Amino acid sequence: MSDDKICVGAIGGAYGVRGELRIKSFCAVPEDIETYRPLTSEDGARSFHLALVRPIKNGFAARIAEVSTKEEADALKGERLYALRDQLPSLPDDEYYHADLIGLDVLDTGGTLLGTVKLVQDHGAGDLLEVQRPGSSETVLLPFTLAAVPTVDLATGRIIADPPDGLFDG
Repeated sequence: MSDDKICVGAIGGAYGVRGELRIKSFCAVPEDIETYRPLTSEDGARSFHLALVRPIKNGFAARIAEVSTKEEADALKGERLYALRDQLPSLPDDEYYHADLIGLDVLDTGGTLLGTVKLVQDHGAGDLLEVQRPGSSETVLLPFTLAAVPTVDLATGRIIADPPDGLFDG
């Protein structure tokens, strides 16, 4: 994926039988997904002109100009939607796009490499950084809080972590 694109949502499949789709928005203001036009597939090969119709459980019912049947809508299930970074709002100093954190090295407060951010998980109660241990397929979930992650330095590609005792032991 190119650094100039950010995943802002995903298509959950058809909603009804008239070509409407279920849309999951990953935006801080969920309705804003409609304002980032056009949205594209990850590789940029497909373009989507999205119009939200109404809120539904866990997202929105939406129309895409290129989709007119339930079958076409179902065929797009799981498609992730990307917007250009320059279309998105600037973030405050203490907020980050998940895409910017993935791949960063995680070091402890003494400079020891703990691993690399493999994924950022959001389960509603706060983000977790899935950190892959060096030379291993093992991962550790690090709470993405100011206490556990006091420093994120995008310029150097490093995160300084002060993990809870025992989290990275063994």
